Amino acid sequence: MSLLLCRQESVTNPYYIEPMGIRIWSSQELSYVIYHNPLLVMDGFVDEHLIAFIRVELDMEFLAAKLEKWMASKEDKDQLLFIILSECGYYPAAEQARFRQQVTALRKLPQAEYIKQKGDYMFGRKQYGKAAAIYEKVLELPGAGTANKELTETIWCRLGCTYARMFQFPKAWTAFEKAYGCCQSQEILKRMYYLTRMGEESHSRHFHLPPITEDQKAMWEKDISEAGERAKTSDSILKLEGLFQKDSIKRTAGALKLIKQWKQEYRGMI
Repeated sequence: MSLLLCRQESVTNPYYIEPMGIRIWSSQELSYVIYHNPLLVMDGFVDEHLIAFIRVELDMEFLAAKLEKWMASKEDKDQLLFIILSECGYYPAAEQARFRQQVTALRKLPQAEYIKQKGDYMFGRKQYGKAAAIYEKVLELPGAGTANKELTETIWCRLGCTYARMFQFPKAWTAFEKAYGCCQSQEILKRMYYLTRMGEESHSRHFHLPPITEDQKAMWEKDISEAGERAKTSDSILKLEGLFQKDSIKRTAGALKLIKQWKQEYRGMI
């Protein structure tokens, strides 16, 4: 096992990475973010703000100047990431080569698949607004909906899930309808059924579910019931009971935090 010697960096103003909700304080953290999040950093991550952070806060003038020179050349922008990993020296050559291979493989994907994967990344980070915008971008590509029905179904389904997690149930329903129209998938039909049971009454009565069998309904109702039973014994409920032992200020703050958590769990059913 090799030992990596880290630079001592006195950062006053950390760099905020909004999609991840984190602040980084060192070149090692910057390298870690790049290495483990290629879909986040491959398009537009290296900009004048990041270069200013590298120059001023990390005190890496040579690296900043090198990045500026490369950006001005308007050549392969992925090289900017490789330059950072190389100059920071946090990852050995073998890991840097592995990162290059991963970036190269992603760049070789068909455009629709590459953009979809970026949407999936944002979805996984609970950046639902950004994910929705990315999925919609895929659907706007020339030939979308005709070239690959399975991919189109997947994108409409992901878009539906994304809207559901933002409690935009009518938009979620429209997306699921589009997804179901591609291949009549039973999995999509199940999500549509769940949505009729989760949406607000004023919206749900306008959801016209395709025909389902009594067996399907019984099975899906069982899933919903079991999810409700699990919720009753979840850690969240135990935490809620504990809140009533606290003073009013702490109880209110704790309840608001739990509500936020429950909303996330509620969204996750679809």
